[in-house]
Amino acid sequence: MKVLMIYPKYPDTYWSFKHALKFISKKAAVPPLGLITVSAMLPESWQKKLVDLNIEELKNKELAWADYVFLSSMYVQKESVDDILARCREHAVKVIAGGPLFTQEYDNYPQIDHFILNEAEITLPLFLSDLANGAPLKRIYRSDEFADLSVSPVPDYYLLNRKAYASMSLQVSRGCPFSCDFCEITTLLGHKVRMKSKEQIIDELETLYKLNWRGLISVVDDNFIGNKKVIKNELLPSMIGWMKQHRHPFSFNAQTSINLADDDRLLAMMREAGFTSTFIGIETPVEESLQSCHKIQNENRDLLENVKQIQKAGLQVSGGFIVGFDSDTFTVFQRQIEFIQKSGIVSAMVGLLNAPKNTRLYKQMEAENRLTVDPTGSNTDFTMNFVPKMNKQKLLDGYRHIIANIYTERPYYKRVRELFRNYQPVKMGKKGIEYNRIKAFAKSIFVLGLVSEGRLEYWKFMGWTVLNKPKLLAEAITFSVYGYHFRTVYGLRKGKAPN
Repeated sequence: MKVLMIYPKYPDTYWSFKHALKFISKKAAVPPLGLITVSAMLPESWQKKLVDLNIEELKNKELAWADYVFLSSMYVQKESVDDILARCREHAVKVIAGGPLFTQEYDNYPQIDHFILNEAEITLPLFLSDLANGAPLKRIYRSDEFADLSVSPVPDYYLLNRKAYASMSLQVSRGCPFSCDFCEITTLLGHKVRMKSKEQIIDELETLYKLNWRGLISVVDDNFIGNKKVIKNELLPSMIGWMKQHRHPFSFNAQTSINLADDDRLLAMMREAGFTSTFIGIETPVEESLQSCHKIQNENRDLLENVKQIQKAGLQVSGGFIVGFDSDTFTVFQRQIEFIQKSGIVSAMVGLLNAPKNTRLYKQMEAENRLTVDPTGSNTDFTMNFVPKMNKQKLLDGYRHIIANIYTERPYYKRVRELFRNYQPVKMGKKGIEYNRIKAFAKSIFVLGLVSEGRLEYWKFMGWTVLNKPKLLAEAITFSVYGYHFRTVYGLRKGKAPN
């Protein structure tokens, strides 16, 4: 059997880092971890190829070669999915699809031959068994059960063009113990946190090490610390030992909940294991809005102080923020700006509230007859899929006001300086001068220091860093490049029309 795995293209979004990647000559931020995990579940005798449209084009000869196309997608990749399916029809190749988009919207894709829905550890073997036994193949393979991750294989990292990516990806767990109204994670993956064993994770690290990967690994769990006990007592000690033994070849980023700030030992262990940053869903500094969406893990705490605690422990914090809750008033816009600026959260993804399908928020909006269109899956495209309580034009104006006041050069660099005053990085192992950093600095001097309208702010920031925080110069280069990307995505650069 010849299988062609295709990963759809992402549009230009906040997390694509498309405009920042050009500075280090990379084509995509992360690889398609789901597809290469599925690949590892297929029979060894099958021939497998991977085409990631974020780094390369799909050629006709590849479609002509394939017996099956395996396709995985998220909501935000819908447009690319349509193009892929049209190409597959032209070549009369059968399509097998799975992943978040198809798990929730398989009815909208009659042209797809078979669906492997929910978690592939459960549903893919059912398909493969029918195929091997010559039994009539069902169109839809699905399950209400959740997978035992102890059977999840080491992903086929060898299929990747690793030089094209800024980081590799690793999954430790699935599921989240919390239940925010606007989040679809528990619908897809449940509340119980299911984990791979420490031996499985070490095997994956060893595989990447032997493939000569060095640098960043993104832990893609929706909440890395969902099961703190196992993380602290089993996984992190194993990672710390492996990293020391191999002289710290990797650094890691993760997604966590804000209660990470409550555990000094956990913070110290994450840093010792090589974690350098974490994404946290802050959402809003407005307590009433947190309560209304059941963001219980953020309630009744000093969110600003919690962020500072994590930064002081040596982890950078990026954050998600939302406006458009029913309880939001016109004061929310300035409150969000003030919180973000004071926090030193450089990568602050602010989005309008949307209601993904099968969430409690979606059901509420449906019951109140407030739904309008399908969500796009993008947090930063200035769209909503329901009628907000606040006047929509005022909400959009307020949203744009936030973006302009956190991402134009002066407030942006001011926020990075706020981080640097508080941030206490912990250096692990001996790090040489990285070629990509030098390349990024050279390009940033030209693009941001000579061509950009905001070049004066760039040089003021670089000068301040050299005088006050010279050890953070590498981070300063990275953040200056990030800022360029964010301003481009949000339409804040001269010559690019605002969204």
